[in-house]
This record gives sequence, structure tokens and C-alpha cells, in this order.
Amino acid sequence: MKIVFNGALAAFSLSALLSVNTVAANEQLSVAATPVPAAEILDFMSNQMAEQGVDLKVHVFTDFIQPNQQVVEKQIDVNCFQHLPHLEAFNKNEGQNLVPQGYMYVLPLGVYSSKIKSLDELKKGATVAIPSDTTNSARALLVLQKAGLITLEDPNNLFATSRDIVDNPKKLKFLELEAATIPRVLNDVDLAVINTNYALEANLNPQRDSLFMETADSPYANLCVSREDNRDSEAIKKLNEVWQSAETVKFIEDKYQGTVIPVKAP
Repeated sequence: MKIVFNGALAAFSLSALLSVNTVAANEQLSVAATPVPAAEILDFMSNQMAEQGVDLKVHVFTDFIQPNQQVVEKQIDVNCFQHLPHLEAFNKNEGQNLVPQGYMYVLPLGVYSSKIKSLDELKKGATVAIPSDTTNSARALLVLQKAGLITLEDPNNLFATSRDIVDNPKKLKFLELEAATIPRVLNDVDLAVINTNYALEANLNPQRDSLFMETADSPYANLCVSREDNRDSEAIKKLNEVWQSAETVKFIEDKYQGTVIPVKAP
């Protein structure tokens, strides 16, 4: 009887140990993301990631500054919120070497107004709110150029500023603000160029509500970013793969109805 009991106890102990080891085997991956759509998509992806042995811990940020700083400081493993021009500007300005990982989607930049129904109605001297950070400011100017409102000295300059405008027939005045705050001033300006993640948070749909929208061939596809020291992490490789999975692509297409456009890694 004692032998049977000890055998059962040993079997139970082994089973418990294996159970603990199985739970502990899942690697933890912390990810910084903006609320919409990145955090929503990551939440959807969490089950797929868990099946591949990775538990996602998503940290939500409402600005374009902290996610990179948190990765640099090793507080977070990876972030998924920015396009390549923004990353390159950050690395140059901050003397860092963050590394691009897998591509996610294009969030088309939109031009919005609560005062006019068409760009043809825009009056001379109108005030236009655009993002203040270097890359999104240039991106906004490129969109306004494509809409026919201004002309830049170099029409393809991804780092253009308002000083590079060579033709401004409507004498537009540019108000540079933090990107996240622009939806809140929509009623106070004539036009506002708004990043789609912030537009969606403000219940603005670029397909439905914008007067002009960036096209899907934009060079501003969003991607994930890591440090040099974890660039080859198996968990990050799995994250990149799950972004590209058929399940994730279908979720994006169904949920966002063209306002978020999945892209394949180049």
C-alpha cells in the first residue's frame, strides 16, 4: 500500500512538474502600440501567438514619442506603431539604431473639415492643422500636394517642411500640432490632416468622412520595431508571421472596411 501511494505521489508530482513547465514555456513579449488599430489587432492576435508559445503583453500609448523611448530603454521588447520614415528620423535625431521588423498595414492619411464639403470650397487664407512631428508633417504636406492645394520644391521629399512650399495659391496657413490632438481642434480650423489611428478614435472614417485620402501605394506602411540586441528573437519572428497570417488579414479587412489596409512584407 505504501509503495502504491508513493508511486501515485511520484506520478502526481511529475505531472504537476510537467504542467508547470508547460505553462512556463510560453515566452513573454511586451509590445507598445497605439490604441486603434494596432492594440486592437494585437489583442486579436494574442490567441495565435499563445498557440505558438508566446504570450503578448500590450502596452497602449497615445503618442508617437514614448513607444520608441521605451524600446530603447529596454522597458518594452518591440513596438508596432510607426512607418519607416518616422523610424529613420528618430534614429537620426536621437542617435539610436532601432531596427525595422515586419510590416503591418497602411493607415491612409486623411484631410478632414467640419466647415466645407469639398476642397473646392476652401477659401484663401484658410488654416490647416497638420502634425508637428517631422515625418508626419512632411507626409501631410505630400498629401496636400497630391490634393492640388500646394506644390513642394521636391515633390517626393519625405522630409519636406512648410519652407519647401514653392506654390500656395490659396495662401494657406499651417498650424502644426501634436498628431493626437488634431481631431480635437477640427471645429476650430478650416482643414485638418489626421492620422487614421487618431481619426478612428474620434469616430472619423477616412473612407466616409475625409475630403481627400492618401492612396494605398503610400511609402508610409506601418511596421514593428525592435532593438539590435533582440532583432533575431524567435518571439518577434513569430509576431511578424502572425501579422501576415490569413486570420489576421481577414480580421483587419472585416473590421476596418478599407480604412486600414494590410500589406505584405517587401
